[in-house]
Amino acid sequence: MTSSQSELFHTPQPALPEGARLRHVPTGHGLITFALLRSRRRSIGFVIGNDGLRVTAPYWVSLKQIDEAVLEKSAWIQNKLAFWRQRNNTASEVQQAWRAATRLPYLGVTISIDIDAVGQRAHFDGDPFEPQAQNTLWLALSSDADEGQRRTAAMQWLQTQASDYFDQRIRLLASRAGLHYTAWRLSRARARWGSCNSSGVIRLNWRLIHFTPDVIDYVIAHELAHLKEMNHSARFWHQVGVILPGYEAAMQQLKTTEMSALPALES
Repeated sequence: MTSSQSELFHTPQPALPEGARLRHVPTGHGLITFALLRSRRRSIGFVIGNDGLRVTAPYWVSLKQIDEAVLEKSAWIQNKLAFWRQRNNTASEVQQAWRAATRLPYLGVTISIDIDAVGQRAHFDGDPFEPQAQNTLWLALSSDADEGQRRTAAMQWLQTQASDYFDQRIRLLASRAGLHYTAWRLSRARARWGSCNSSGVIRLNWRLIHFTPDVIDYVIAHELAHLKEMNHSARFWHQVGVILPGYEAAMQQLKTTEMSALPALES
């Protein structure tokens, strides 16, 4: 069997979380490797993602029963793993282009990035709050600037735009809903799009600037709703709908986007 065939018929070795053990189950669809975790849950659970297959099983379930469950779901598992492999390969290619900082998503539009060697500051050749695909962000860098310098300059410009755009939107949405927040700040969190604490301070992840305006409005509405309900009850979601009717599509888009799929501009 060639190396490429081997990759098709064997699942990649998953990342091993603390307390997990590695298991291998031969199936008619190839050898499946997975991380096994024990827990107090009542049934066997399967999670497939960037780090491969993770199986969580109750303490009382035998290894034989776990292997049989994996065998029963082997076709589904292999299909899901193939999907993630393709997704990761595509994401890797896109990240390579982004890391070169020649094109970047901005307010849902992919804009071009170039260098203005005689410029004093970065400038955008269109409406910064209504970008078009033909627009270019010109970075004030020397013509021999490397990729790292381009990424840093692009990130600084994006963060400035995020601050200005988010401020405009949060003021508008809060005013319409009759809500009052203490302050808001840009966040560089690795795993959260936004937050609101009991003091009324809202944080919005600057990387939201890559998304379309409706997604940004959804996150702002979500955090503003926490000024009324510091939970995710039915009353909370009603409040989100009051602030931003029809938010569901934007929420779903955000749910299906991982931060790892966005440009890796930070070191």
